[in-house]
Amino acid sequence: MTSQSNDPDARRMAPATERNREPILAVLRKVLPASGTVLEIASGTGQHAVHFAAAFPDITWQPSDPDAAARASIAAWTAHAGLSNVRAPLALDVCSQPWGIEAAQAVVCINMIHISPWAATQALFDGAGKVLGEGGVLFLYGPYRRDGAHTAPSNSAFDAQLRATDPEWGVRDMEAVIALGAAQGMRCDEPVPMPANNFSLVFRK
Repeated sequence: MTSQSNDPDARRMAPATERNREPILAVLRKVLPASGTVLEIASGTGQHAVHFAAAFPDITWQPSDPDAAARASIAAWTAHAGLSNVRAPLALDVCSQPWGIEAAQAVVCINMIHISPWAATQALFDGAGKVLGEGGVLFLYGPYRRDGAHTAPSNSAFDAQLRATDPEWGVRDMEAVIALGAAQGMRCDEPVPMPANNFSLVFRK
């Protein structure tokens, strides 16, 4: 841990995290292993990491984020929660390999692929394919298009906003994401509809 881990002012807050953490946890309870290491990609504020790690005391939670301020927030949330099963956050950029972790039983990635270039999603699957062993799980959460169409007008507006911010961002086609998994030998379970027009995708290696 860095010295920032004990600084409560380093803790960032994301309102969406407070809203979606329980629905996501309900899915994770069904798909995560009973024990082992879970690598979280793009952990952001760290709110998800401490909430999920508290719910899975026999799992070692490995958060990560390429942003230094985000890592300080993750460390601060971990110190505030007093959890011993959360590791110090990795400075991990999915597009830079190796990732700095040799193996994990599951990889969790929440709300990343629509706010990053498509190359980052490709790198996510490539890296997950390397760290996950047979039976490993890759969990994704976020908005998707299905059969080339948005699932709600709000998602269409959100997609336009994302692309205006960065032309390489945007709500992805679920079928294209599932195809990336198939190329890595990962089978996707039936997509799980989530609140606010999001989906959980569970891939199994």
